[in-house]
Amino acid sequence: MKPFPSRYLLLAAFSVLLGACQSKPVEAPAPAAAPDAYEQLDQNIASSELATAEDQLAALQSKDPEDPRLEQYQRKLAEAYLTRSQIVLQKGDVNAAATALSRARALMPKAPALTSGVNGAIAHARKAELEKAEAELRAAEAKRTAKIIDPTVESTTIELKITDSKQLRRQLNDIASDVTAFNCEVIVQVPRTDDYPWLATLLSKRVTKINPDFELQIQREIEKSAPAQIILKPAKL
Repeated sequence: MKPFPSRYLLLAAFSVLLGACQSKPVEAPAPAAAPDAYEQLDQNIASSELATAEDQLAALQSKDPEDPRLEQYQRKLAEAYLTRSQIVLQKGDVNAAATALSRARALMPKAPALTSGVNGAIAHARKAELEKAEAELRAAEAKRTAKIIDPTVESTTIELKITDSKQLRRQLNDIASDVTAFNCEVIVQVPRTDDYPWLATLLSKRVTKINPDFELQIQREIEKSAPAQIILKPAKL
């Protein structure tokens, strides 16, 4: 009997090994472990997703209120809100700063001293905003030019040129302009009762033309010994 060639032995061994490898399934790599709830909370605080982090913290507090980690993360979140408040205040957004500060206070009700510095800065910024607005209002007031009254005095009396229709129209135009610009109370003073309705109508039409929404405050006075005149009382600022 002839010996079995060695190359056939190697070939057979290789075939058996290959078959074994093919029959064994390839195992997929194990998925990375998902971060737990506290890791997610920490990540959201670090990335300044504070509203989301606050919701997560509330869920964790509801799930296990005795977990010792809760206080640590509550303070961390409050400090993040406090930092945000400082940053947006430096950018001039007082409202956003106040909102962030209120969230920090809600999370740290037992540590008011931690928020006092930012609170003072916000109060100062609000005061500065108010002063700026008042200055702008004064500047706007200064730009208004009175046509016929002195807006710095309590009242101005204008004698009407009722015998000259052209001058009367010009007077009423100027009066209507000042009435709407300075929110004047109007007193129509006439010697005869019949003089009031047409003068009041002429003035009212002009006021409405300038500002249809203006609420004209007009009164009638009868002074038989005095000429027809209009008294204007500008509103006090």
